[in-house]
Amino acid sequence: DFWTNEKHKGGQEIEKTVNLQSIPLYVKAGSIVPFGPDVQFATEKKWDNLTVKIYPGADSDFVLYEDEFDNYNYEKGEYTEIPFHWNEKSKKLTIDTRNGRYKGMIEKRNFNLILPDGQQKSVSYSGKKVTVSFK
Repeated sequence: DFWTNEKHKGGQEIEKTVNLQSIPLYVKAGSIVPFGPDVQFATEKKWDNLTVKIYPGADSDFVLYEDEFDNYNYEKGEYTEIPFHWNEKSKKLTIDTRNGRYKGMIEKRNFNLILPDGQQKSVSYSGKKVTVSFK
């Protein structure tokens, strides 16, 4: 459960009282979910501090894709991809080497990594591979 971090087995129906502020939202074990700033439009704020929630329970992969927001230069290969990998057995998150480039890209950023049990770690990222251990 996204809101309470309560774990449920899959393949079942769940009855829950909700309101508009807490619609039912369930996250699959092994998911990596990034959160950017609250914005009305893409360039309103910098995206250099992202929260990344990791939901343990299975190995997983995620690729953070970014481009210039407002044109078709991505069709010419002007974009970046940052691969993430969660290793369930070792409880390690690897943020791999950034692939690609584009004009005005964020060279250095911070990721605030959060597990449902409350563990948090912050990591500075400048495009090089970083591994973070959780136990």
